[in-house]
Amino acid sequence: MIVVEGKYDKIKLESLVDGLILTTDGFRIFKDKQKRDLIRALAQKQGVIVLTDSDVAGFKIRSLIRSVARDASVINLYIPQIPGKEKRKSTPSKEGTLGVEGLDAELLRELFIKHGVLGGRKEPIRPVTRMDLMEDGLCGGENSAGKRAWVLKELNLPPYLSTKALIQVLNRLMSYEEYRELVGRLPDE
Repeated sequence: MIVVEGKYDKIKLESLVDGLILTTDGFRIFKDKQKRDLIRALAQKQGVIVLTDSDVAGFKIRSLIRSVARDASVINLYIPQIPGKEKRKSTPSKEGTLGVEGLDAELLRELFIKHGVLGGRKEPIRPVTRMDLMEDGLCGGENSAGKRAWVLKELNLPPYLSTKALIQVLNRLMSYEEYRELVGRLPDE
């Protein structure tokens, strides 16, 4: 099951994936107990993939879905922040970036493959841990926020990602060895 924000996001994904796609109807999900219950029940049975826009609203919805799913498997797919506006809109979003519906279909397909959703990467044998981030200066140290920002930008991920979410994404996107190579390229302060 894939959860997206709106009907245009759903339409975009229907051309890429064959599966159940549910919409939150934006913030309406916060008042729709039946839909939250449905998401919880389906997530408990088969897990859930969350694909929201990489803006503040998208992160609030993502957080709600994570809490609704409870202990179920939740895979968060984060879209890159690309400046622009959707074709059907007269003005760009508040943050000036494309949402799910505005992304190129091939870019979305690559995103699914990179996260192992469309027959790509499996879980790494040696996962990246919080301790790795601490040892590499990405967490809990001087300029760790700046170093994390560099990693997020290098991987084309939203700048709002928490350290916990970054660890989950790193373990979906790359092996431990690939992570080591990435942090080896961190610029000197």
